[in-house]
Amino acid sequence: MRETAPSGAQGRDDGPWVSSRPRAERARQLADVLRHRITSGAYDGGVLPGERELGAHLGASRNAVREALALLRNEGLITRKQGVGTTVVLPKYGHGLDRLAGLAETLTGHGTVTNEVRAAHPVPAPPAAIVERLGLAPGEGAVHVERLRRLGGLPLSLDTTYLTADIGLPLLGCDLAHRDLFALIEETSGQRLGRAEVSVHAVTADPDTAALLGVEAGAAVFAIERLTHLADGRPVDAESLHIRADRLALHATLHRGPAPTESR
Repeated sequence: MRETAPSGAQGRDDGPWVSSRPRAERARQLADVLRHRITSGAYDGGVLPGERELGAHLGASRNAVREALALLRNEGLITRKQGVGTTVVLPKYGHGLDRLAGLAETLTGHGTVTNEVRAAHPVPAPPAAIVERLGLAPGEGAVHVERLRRLGGLPLSLDTTYLTADIGLPLLGCDLAHRDLFALIEETSGQRLGRAEVSVHAVTADPDTAALLGVEAGAAVFAIERLTHLADGRPVDAESLHIRADRLALHATLHRGPAPTESR
């Protein structure tokens, strides 16, 4: 059975690829399908079939497949070498956006997550934006934690965190190099986390961030702003995360229904 493109990746008539469509459009549509299959782990060992086999399976010409693979190579997702074939450069791991979970918890079974603790100290005068996000009183301090996080020894994300003093100070004596902050917060405070607001942006890595993450300056990264609240609604954890887009795919399960009423 041949695989056809998902409805979001098909042309205007929702049919299979046809030669009358512009070459660039056909290549883009094929690249969308192949990208999805690659990031979902469809190819064992990260090795893709040959162009003829891909074309037969997807119902596309060999030239269209070759152009689609060129797009994915330019994205840095795959590499192509004579005698070796087409292989995935690095595996992409899924990180759900529909559950509040730490990185190590999310990636259980995919390797060891370790953290290089670059900063962990009280901040008597937090930045104004942090004061606003955490709802701090005038003159109230916070705790700053910054960690470079690695999966399997390779850089994955740079996490900059500000915590309210009552939540953050007890963490300074904990194992920040091997534990998720969420679990530590619940253990040390005796309180459960409740919810988080998350904003995701696509940005280009500045030279310093790029050097830490092991990518080229200007490479695309996910910039995630997350504000986490305790179960009683109080905000206690304001984070700015920069995540390598070539190593992590963000996903969520969404349900159709009435828009939720905003709660504070």
